[in-house]
Amino acid sequence: MFLEVVRSQGLAHLSYIVGDGGRAAVIDPRRDWQIYVEIAYRQGAQITHIFETHRNEDYVIGSLELAGQTGADIYHGWQLPFEYGNAVREGDEFQLGEINLTVLETPGHTYESISIVLADTAFSDRAAAVFTGDALFIGDVGRTDFFPDKAEEVAALLYDSIFQKILPLGDHVILYPAHGAGSVCGSGMAAREFSTLGYERAFNRALQVQDRDEFIQKKVNEHHYQPPYFKRMEEYNLKGAPPLAGLPAPRPYGVRQFAKAMEDGMTVLDIRSPEAFAAAFIPGSLAIPLDMLPAFAGYYLSYQENIGLVVEKRQEVALAVRYLNRLGYDRVVCYLEGGLTSWETSGCQYDGIPAVYAGEIKRRIEAGEEFTLLDVRSTREFTARHLRNAFHIYVGDLPEHLDRVPRERPVTTFCGSGQRAIIAASILKKNGFKQVEDCLGSMEACDAVGCPLAGDDAS
Repeated sequence: MFLEVVRSQGLAHLSYIVGDGGRAAVIDPRRDWQIYVEIAYRQGAQITHIFETHRNEDYVIGSLELAGQTGADIYHGWQLPFEYGNAVREGDEFQLGEINLTVLETPGHTYESISIVLADTAFSDRAAAVFTGDALFIGDVGRTDFFPDKAEEVAALLYDSIFQKILPLGDHVILYPAHGAGSVCGSGMAAREFSTLGYERAFNRALQVQDRDEFIQKKVNEHHYQPPYFKRMEEYNLKGAPPLAGLPAPRPYGVRQFAKAMEDGMTVLDIRSPEAFAAAFIPGSLAIPLDMLPAFAGYYLSYQENIGLVVEKRQEVALAVRYLNRLGYDRVVCYLEGGLTSWETSGCQYDGIPAVYAGEIKRRIEAGEEFTLLDVRSTREFTARHLRNAFHIYVGDLPEHLDRVPRERPVTTFCGSGQRAIIAASILKKNGFKQVEDCLGSMEACDAVGCPLAGDDAS
């Protein structure tokens, strides 16, 4: 008997492969499926079952790709008209050697959400573990904001799923959720990936609200962001995404070829560090540092346009493509051969963004100088603590709210550490703002130098 966790960096997505007796099941597979086949081969097992706990919103699920390679059957909840796979209902059971997998219908995050209960029948028919999808996380519970016209109804469903179905499985049961800390599917998840239902019952803050009506109101009043790409993920995960197999690898383009592709409408995506981008960048390019791609690419990139990468190291191209493929972006056609150095030495125009030291921000605020300090962190972060006189627009919402940003004075972008700030700065420059600065280090640096703060937790 074996169980392995497969982690998808950036998305904070957790998928699983479990098996016994030469058969294995995969739960919520990612689109780049090869790792599951490798694990099954190492364990001497054949993948025969694929379970989807729900129609995912934040990544392309890899069920069809994996089924095509293994011949496994796909299963998901019955309350959506999936165009592939098999519908399951409460109580359906599947046997893998001495492992018994039983379906629990656990709606709330979505209507068709299911959890998979694992029993080791060599010892007991009682649950040993449960795969909860996005219903229950370690340190949090699933978001319920995808049905705003039925907000109280779905929050009530989630309460019932957790308190009447999942937790009664027993305090000893090991919890295996579909996401960990950093996922857009929750906000208070723990950094650890191990827990039990008993531990969560006692210490998960979301579960301390045990009154049903209070729980419902708390969920209704939560605020979550919904990147535009969620709609494409919902479509792909209902109908099936285009296959990854056969996609061409991005080609190295020289400066002239890269510039011509830009003229033809290609989006230039610069995945270098904030410091590198601020020093010099191709005018009109979008900056998203490599490790921020999974969280923010879906806010800005079009599925209809080709994408060309600007990287610091050629080895970063493959990882960037993997991140983008998981979000359904399959039109990454090229990268700039030689990096920005080749662009500069060819005599092509480049631009830069002045970097502002946190101590200078402190001096300006205390001196009462006029400038726009644009804080692009989340509403929760901003409300908790922000710099005095800061102006707030969430980085994901910035393209739709550019008219709120004054153009007549310098705009200094600001976030937690400088990563989101450089994204915001590139968006402003791309949209014709002339006086744009970036505070490298942002709030972390301001904490170090003692910038004047406001907000609920400013003290």
